[in-house]
Amino acid sequence: MIKEALLALNERSGSSPYAIAKYMEEKHKDVLPLNYKKILGLQLKNSAVRGKLIKIKALYKLSEMAKEEKVTTTTTKAVKKPEATKKAVKKVMKKVGPKKMKKSTPAKPKQPKLIKSPVAKRAKRTVA
Repeated sequence: MIKEALLALNERSGSSPYAIAKYMEEKHKDVLPLNYKKILGLQLKNSAVRGKLIKIKALYKLSEMAKEEKVTTTTTKAVKKPEATKKAVKKVMKKVGPKKMKKSTPAKPKQPKLIKSPVAKRAKRTVA
């Protein structure tokens, strides 16, 4: 959604978080959670750290990497996705191995310990 907003706003110097939030609210109001502005701020910071966005003062722009990603995903989306999932499955299978899953048995409830009152202890001492 952030990428969509930045592409739609298409501001030369970058878009402010307020402008991005306003665009998202106009287009996706029915799917956004109540705290989407806070989440948006975190996502903008994280994307800037990862290099997907460039932060200039208080404005955000798409980086060259994100622009290239857009071009490659639109042209070869159908080809890349199945290969990536196959590789991911192979990696997981190497780590886990073809082990059989164990059936889990429900845990037995623990028996509560008997708590003796001080009166009962004294009575036991006097009897003995």
